[in-house]
Amino acid sequence: MNVYLFRRYALFVVSLFINAFGISFITKALLGTSPITSVMYVLSMFTSLTIGQWTILINLLFVACELLLMTWQELKSDLRMYLLQIPISLCFGTFIDCSMNILHWLEPHSYPMQILSLLVGCFILAVGIALEVKVSVAMVSGEYFVKVIAHRFRGEFGFVKLGFDVTLVMLACVLSFIFMGEIRGVREGTVVAALLVGPIVHYISPCYRVLDRWIKADAQAPAASVAAPAHRVITIAREYGSGGHLLGEMLARELGLQLYDREFIRLAARKSGMDEDYVIRNEQSIPSFWLKCIFAQSGKNSLEHSLSPDDVLFVAESRIVQELAEKGPCIIVGRCADFVLKDNPQVIKVFCYSDPQSAAVRCTEEYGIAPEKAAAEIKRVNHHRITHYEYYTGRKWGEPHHYDLLVNTGSMDLLVACRMIKDVYLHWPKA
Repeated sequence: MNVYLFRRYALFVVSLFINAFGISFITKALLGTSPITSVMYVLSMFTSLTIGQWTILINLLFVACELLLMTWQELKSDLRMYLLQIPISLCFGTFIDCSMNILHWLEPHSYPMQILSLLVGCFILAVGIALEVKVSVAMVSGEYFVKVIAHRFRGEFGFVKLGFDVTLVMLACVLSFIFMGEIRGVREGTVVAALLVGPIVHYISPCYRVLDRWIKADAQAPAASVAAPAHRVITIAREYGSGGHLLGEMLARELGLQLYDREFIRLAARKSGMDEDYVIRNEQSIPSFWLKCIFAQSGKNSLEHSLSPDDVLFVAESRIVQELAEKGPCIIVGRCADFVLKDNPQVIKVFCYSDPQSAAVRCTEEYGIAPEKAAAEIKRVNHHRITHYEYYTGRKWGEPHHYDLLVNTGSMDLLVACRMIKDVYLHWPKA
């Protein structure tokens, strides 16, 4: 084992302890516990076993159940990750009991102090999850079990994870009601933890970039300088109804360049191994930021472990964008191309927008949308584009500083916009 991999495993163990400490802090707030721990917490209330002991038993049960859902080939190809769940389960359960003992002094009696303890616990848990995601060398059994279920039934990892957590919470409520005659262990704190931890993870994660040089061998070496392609590329990001695709077609004819827009569906389907119909339906229909954050709250892992179909599609399209830009001069519409090619000085980044009235007219006259439905359709499509772009790039969609040209097609004709962009293209400075 090389030193960098050893460091990542060491940090993973640290992340497990932080996660356990955060869960214990949340539990000690007496407002419920995190969804993933809810069943263990309720079971510990009417049995002689502790939360940590139940965590070990149930996690090992997950490990056993995974065998029923995996083929021999799948198990063989992922044997290391599968077997690692056993020591991880033992460590995680032990860490939870240790943390509960360490926090024996924490007994918030007033509701404000309970809320404060809950918030502190959510923050600690988020810190641990973000570190676990950063090192990304193993998976806790609950996460791996969801991955197996999603793969077996061809489900989307995030939605399966959400359903799994909801199921655990409901089971905890049922067990509590049957054995204690009332709902205990599941309260407002459970909901707060489910909604709050994910967003905190989202904002904490970039802070762990300081660990790159310590855990990645390739981060130690200076990046090799790559010569920028001599040819120019135009990327067009666009609001729905602004005529971005039509503008791209005009530019392609004027400049004699290849236009890539709808062709991405076929190319992305081929590269990702997905059906073209699936790509058409889901290309920019990823869940909202908050839903993605809920998915992250129990440990969203790296691409090789829990890549969801929308992530696969984004990665495939990003690679296609890079390949096309390297291949020769072209025009690329959408697909976060301005972000994917942000470091290429020969890329002219255009953002096409319009006022609502002009966009509605274009949608009605050129896209065939009923006038009474145009405004709602514009809002729906733009919402998906904003969510997709901002989730995958971390940037604000339409932010002027990320583009070279902002074109208002509501106040100027597309032909005028085309000639303006053409002039910029022809006079763009060479690298």
